[in-house]
Amino acid sequence: MSVTATAAPALPAELEALMRQLKMPYARALAPELIATARAQRWEPVEIIKALFVEEVTGRSRSMLASRRKAAGFPTGKTFDTWNTAASSIPAPTQQALRTLEWIGRKENVVVCGPSGTGKTFFLEALGQQVVEAGMRVAWFRLEDLGALVRAHRSDDSVNRVVARILRADLIVIDDIGLLEVGADAAEGLYRLVDAAYEKRSIAVSSNLHPSGFDQLMPKTLATATVDRLLHHAHVCQTSGDSIRLTEALAGKGVTPMS
Repeated sequence: MSVTATAAPALPAELEALMRQLKMPYARALAPELIATARAQRWEPVEIIKALFVEEVTGRSRSMLASRRKAAGFPTGKTFDTWNTAASSIPAPTQQALRTLEWIGRKENVVVCGPSGTGKTFFLEALGQQVVEAGMRVAWFRLEDLGALVRAHRSDDSVNRVVARILRADLIVIDDIGLLEVGADAAEGLYRLVDAAYEKRSIAVSSNLHPSGFDQLMPKTLATATVDRLLHHAHVCQTSGDSIRLTEALAGKGVTPMS
């Protein structure tokens, strides 16, 4: 339904006050123009009501999507719009199955492991964006972020409360395990989060190491307990090949040519 540009007098004060009270900012913003157009085009009353409600629902959906994206803390904003399915070493049927997001409903995990530059973070971020677009919540962390949380909340013994708040998200992503040495706080944070999420929330992990090698990064007892819970209900995708970033850089695709 199109709304043409027509002189739009201000809403009656009483009507505007009611729309403010009902918290309908998007319908209120459209209402003056829409009412003027409806009067000129002789719309049926039901058409006016429907158009206002559609505008309010659409506006709220946009706002909620933007809020979920901001809260997720995605690193770059990459989506499947720029993802090359054929270029990934993850089998295409596996990619497609994960993109259905059915595994999140089953509280299953995803582990993407392989060499640096093979699209692990890109794939998980695109998945996370799709989760947000589906109306669910995502929380994105680097391993060192978990260590910082443990340090910040150990003094007042509130680590468990912080973990509980993180678990309000439907999907928790932990990115780039294995790039840096894992400190004691980060190892503790990873275990606490994986343990608390076990069979309650989905966790997605990107790592340069297969989880079976996590004992190279953290104490063996803690690594065993973490990996046991992480992999019990997990889809493991191993990437391979040369770094996509390095390949693009060598081909001159990493920068815009200087004129």
